[in-house]
Amino acid sequence: MIVCPKNSRIFEVATQRNLQVVGIDYKSQFSIKTAKQLKKITRDFNANIVLLHNSKSHTLGVISSLFCGLKTPMILFRTMIKNIGTNFLNKFKYNYKGICKIVCISDPVVTELKKAIKKSEKLVVVGSVVDTDRFIGEHKTGFLHRELGIPLDYKIIGNVSAFEKVKDHYTWINAVEELHKRGLKAKYVLIGEGSLETSIKELVISKGLEKEVVFAGFRSDIHKCIPEFDLFLFTSKNEATGGVILESYASRVPVVAARAGGIPTVLIDNETGLLAEVGNPIDFADKVEQLLNCEVSQQKYIQKGFDFLMNTSTRAIIGNKINDILNQVVIREYSGA
Repeated sequence: MIVCPKNSRIFEVATQRNLQVVGIDYKSQFSIKTAKQLKKITRDFNANIVLLHNSKSHTLGVISSLFCGLKTPMILFRTMIKNIGTNFLNKFKYNYKGICKIVCISDPVVTELKKAIKKSEKLVVVGSVVDTDRFIGEHKTGFLHRELGIPLDYKIIGNVSAFEKVKDHYTWINAVEELHKRGLKAKYVLIGEGSLETSIKELVISKGLEKEVVFAGFRSDIHKCIPEFDLFLFTSKNEATGGVILESYASRVPVVAARAGGIPTVLIDNETGLLAEVGNPIDFADKVEQLLNCEVSQQKYIQKGFDFLMNTSTRAIIGNKINDILNQVVIREYSGA
């Protein structure tokens, strides 16, 4: 049973797909009324486990357990590399006894949480997942060249990410500036939106790169766009894994990415792609040139990346890992041991 706010996108999609979903009148993660509602839904559905997928649901679950009588074991999912700090309430909810497992997307997420979690055996890694069915089978057709007015003999170097500080679009644009100076025959496409978009556009104008960088905005057809790239350039400086890297593997597009956070857990340097120094536009430009100038390396990374994806990150693989964790919790919590 999916429990989510009535006015959320999740509720809309779940309803369209005829999934079991309950919409709640969510106003605050600290709402006792909502916490009582969660407890009632869990009881009426006869749930064996409650899965918590973000910080707000985490808080709500703990409040429901503490003050409303929710006895069902809870599992928290964590996808961010972020210190939970010294705040008492934060430390309390992460160490709360009702949270049986914390499922992390990568080892760096675990490393960060270990600084505050008393029982590190609660922490388990499952990895990132890609809907391979959505990406595999898509091929380069040239539609993005035509749609964006890019000459067909120009390479497309692309990126898909929100315009947020952690994604470090500043380094991305500085690398573009260096590649343009070197005469690389390419155009640079940024897909996404976010609070820093205006700032990045101003940076592009200040560098005189308006004709080189294309802001493509939000797209719902990412699975069709990524295969149009000749190279995926990812400058994010603190990523739990980098799901778009795996999507690039599925799309058979070579990748240059930052040696940051959990990225090296999915991009093996000189094996499935190339890693560059965080915040160093010259190193990124060097790696882009190195890769685009070597067809043998491109084909090697494309095949190795695809193999890595299929061996580690499909829905079946990650689903089985999560299912094993759920079974372990159910057996332990309900066996009377």
